[in-house]
Amino acid sequence: MSREATSRISVLRRAAVGLVVVATVLTVGGTASAQPSYARPDPAVVRTDSGPVRGIVARDHRSFLGIPYAAPPQGDLRWTSPRPPASWTAVRDATVPGAACAQPAGIPMGRPSTGEDCLFVNVTVPLRPAVKPLPVMVWLHGGSLKYGAGDIYGARSLAVRGDVIVVSINYRLGMLGFLAHPALDAGRAASGNFGLEDQQAALRWVRRNATAFGGDPGNVTLFGESAGSFSICAHLAAPASAGLMHRAIMQSGPCTAGWSPSTPSSARPRQTAEREGLAVAQDLGCSDPDTAAVCLRGTSVTELLDKSDPIEFGPVLGGPVLPVDPARALATGHFNRVPVIQGGNRDEERLRVWGMEVSGENCAPGVPSIPGRPNECPLTVDQYHDQLDELFAADAATVRARYPSGSYGSPSLALGAVLTDSIWSRPALDTAKALARHTPTYAYEFADDRAPFFVGSKEPSFLLGAFHTSQLPYLFGVDYAEPLTDSQARLAEQMIGYWTRFAYSGDPNGGGAPYWSEFSDRRVQSLAPGAIRPVDFARAHRYDFWRSLDG
Repeated sequence: MSREATSRISVLRRAAVGLVVVATVLTVGGTASAQPSYARPDPAVVRTDSGPVRGIVARDHRSFLGIPYAAPPQGDLRWTSPRPPASWTAVRDATVPGAACAQPAGIPMGRPSTGEDCLFVNVTVPLRPAVKPLPVMVWLHGGSLKYGAGDIYGARSLAVRGDVIVVSINYRLGMLGFLAHPALDAGRAASGNFGLEDQQAALRWVRRNATAFGGDPGNVTLFGESAGSFSICAHLAAPASAGLMHRAIMQSGPCTAGWSPSTPSSARPRQTAEREGLAVAQDLGCSDPDTAAVCLRGTSVTELLDKSDPIEFGPVLGGPVLPVDPARALATGHFNRVPVIQGGNRDEERLRVWGMEVSGENCAPGVPSIPGRPNECPLTVDQYHDQLDELFAADAATVRARYPSGSYGSPSLALGAVLTDSIWSRPALDTAKALARHTPTYAYEFADDRAPFFVGSKEPSFLLGAFHTSQLPYLFGVDYAEPLTDSQARLAEQMIGYWTRFAYSGDPNGGGAPYWSEFSDRRVQSLAPGAIRPVDFARAHRYDFWRSLDG
């Protein structure tokens, strides 16, 4: 038989098979338009390892909110390491955020709550088809480890403009996440770090579920601000965090700051943390060591929140979760080495000084108040000097000579400069130096003179500049800040570009943005509207002067 005849027979056979298939469809389904077996899956539904979830499909992204990554840490599970969540079979609604972890009222980026069933993740995915698995960026919110929730930070711009998957998480806060007490140690000195273990559990959830959302479990960037950044410092040193992140972006939380009331979210000595925990237990009527754990677990969340207000929480040193101080880990090079972006804001502590004005701490007999606001007073020169005496004792006169209030426009601005340079800028440069000795490091300073302020808040008597938290509206959609101007929106696009390119490759450069060199000694990338450039950070923040005070 000829090749042409064989070909014709093959075609006829395929046509006959096709007719049989059509006939079968007509017989079984009634019409030829019945739903085919190869229908495209619903883009709103994703199957996680615990069960399927239904999210929201928007014009340019998908979002999945309130997915549990651990069991509710309540009842007997309060102050224990996170446990796996219960699985489900029916499609779970993931269109609204889960409850925030228990926290008091207090800051714009907080959410008052008494909830303990709060261990949820939120996932934002760009809608356009991905050629290959996308990088995953996991956000750790700030809030002094007392306030905040992942869903406060809208991730659409990061996900869509950067073509990445963004995961935000809730983790236990305050006393419920970071109370240290021997009765809660479970025989392994684990208390004080349950919030940190929650973050690790969320990262393990990402590793297991990234593929289901189109992400790459082998390319996870952990990024956070303030308490979130201090948490990343802990993860760099924590043995169980090894391999859970492949890059890190640390915003306003330097690892070498050391614990103090001004940087409360950095790691605390276990002795200090346990002393506070024992005092709290006694105050709550739970002082008997044999019954303390049961007593504390039976205390209402409201009572715990009432007692936690004066305590400043941070991860606790010592024990299997965090055996070594992150500062020590960086200094010796014994840390989980990943490429890092690290930096902060040029005027971090002006926010704190503004808080002193609003609270009336500066008001005293004979001190003029802010016009129209009788209970709010700017800092006076004498009060500025008193602050320096209290903070720096024998070095106060030296600091006063280097930071004369007349050179800054007001005593409030002078104090903001002193606090920023000593508490934040010096450790930020030390952290960059320590990291750069062992891993690729890109250092920055957010420097917008007129960053958006809080909606509805009273304006300060001085320019706040690039205050603590002011960079967040450039990366996220938030409802607590005033809208960005056109020039600020352009800066936001550039920052998102830097952050997401780094998530892809460990290098923020590309996309026509100003070149950003790896950190070497003193210069960092300044991020300001229309003025992205390297600056001498050490000179601007008097780094050598603050080092000289070490003796």
